Order: sequence, then structure tokens, then C-alpha cells
Amino acid sequence: MAKLITSFLLLTILFTFVCLTMSKEAEYHPESYGPGSLKSYQCGGQCTRRCSNTKYHKPCMFFCQKCCAKCLCVPPGTYGNKQVCPCYNNWKTQQGGPKCP
Repeated sequence: MAKLITSFLLLTILFTFVCLTMSKEAEYHPESYGPGSLKSYQCGGQCTRRCSNTKYHKPCMFFCQKCCAKCLCVPPGTYGNKQVCPCYNNWKTQQGGPKCP
């Protein structure tokens, strides 16, 4: 009986994990991102989202909006995922670091 309950509990946890993973993937739509996916008036909102978790909000917003104006693209999420926007990802500072947050 204990093995049956343990198996059922394990299956429930596994099912929950799979459902959560699928729901997170459903939130990310690659076709919504990429070069030229935004209009210039959308940069403010997308950069606000992109910079929402940083403690350096002002510089993040400045550079994000600069990058968005050039690339018309802001990667999904608040960090990483830059491979979705090659222009945003490849724009570097004079020192070779990333220009876009």
C-alpha cells in the first residue's frame, strides 16, 4: 500500500512539473521577438519590462532604448535571451563588452 501511495505521489509531482514547464514555454513566442519585431513607439514599454529587475534602472533604460531604437528588438525576459535579437546582442562597447542590457 505504501508503494502505491509513493508511486501516485511521484506521478503527481512529475505531472505538475510537466504542466508548469509547458505553461512557461507557452508564454514565450519566438515569432514575437527578433529583428524588426517592434515599432519605435513600443521601445519604452519593452525596455521597462527588460529593466524591471535591475537596481541600475536609469542606465539600463537609457541603453535599452538606444539599442531598441537601432535594432527595433528587445529580447524576452529581464536577463539573457539576447540570441533572439542578433543586433541587440552583437552591439559592443569600445572595450568589447555588451552595450545592450
